Amino acid sequence: MAGFGNTTRKHPRSRDRMRPRTRPDRASLGIIGLICAIAGFFVLQIVLGPVALVCGWLAMGRRWTGTKSMPALVAVVLGAIDTLLAIVWLASSAGPAGGGLL
Repeated sequence: MAGFGNTTRKHPRSRDRMRPRTRPDRASLGIIGLICAIAGFFVLQIVLGPVALVCGWLAMGRRWTGTKSMPALVAVVLGAIDTLLAIVWLASSAGPAGGGLL
């Protein structure tokens, strides 16, 4: 019988199983960062580059040591390249020939 403190289950449920998730897991962040990094080469480099960099960094667990997910590492590298290319493009367009104040 299963009443009065006698349970039929020998192993209770794990503690984290019933808790709702409040943030995406690392694999999803790595893939989101990779998509943002690839899309950043074509549109909105100054926005999608840092987004890819942050998503990749969070997917790697905010550290360089340990096991790394390949999409997360690629997202960090491509996000950094996107961001640098956007900064170079902005700096070249704001130069003296780009209509500066001087």
